[in-house]
Amino acid sequence: MAGIALRSMAFNDHAVIPHEHSHEAGDVSPHLQWAGVPDGTAELALLCEDPDAPGGTFTHWLVAGIPPDTTELDAGAELKGFVAGRNDFGSQGYGGPHPPPGDDHRYFFRLYALSEPTGLADGFSTADLQRAIEGKVLASGTLVGTYGR
Repeated sequence: MAGIALRSMAFNDHAVIPHEHSHEAGDVSPHLQWAGVPDGTAELALLCEDPDAPGGTFTHWLVAGIPPDTTELDAGAELKGFVAGRNDFGSQGYGGPHPPPGDDHRYFFRLYALSEPTGLADGFSTADLQRAIEGKVLASGTLVGTYGR
């Protein structure tokens, strides 16, 4: 499978996510930029998860319906025209890092290029996204940030 180069002006891969993008600081999504979306992509989808959460993987951000010619999301971008999923804080949109005090947690931002539209509606879950992209992923990219309290 081809790879998408996913990066951020806010933090480098496997580096600390700045406090301004945390849950305590008001959930301002970080800038994301990418390249390498393959021809034939019908839609992009974005997922951000913390696999180190005490209760199991915690979803922080779900976005579908991103047009394939989109190459970045600005920090704090309003995702008008996109489809917003429900994060594990119980709200739609970005929910920043908020691990319990202790060890740093890892936050995996994953962008998927899909051969077909997902057909998802606002409020979709991580499980809904996983079902919707199954067998449709043309390429993906991952950016990992860390955060601790």
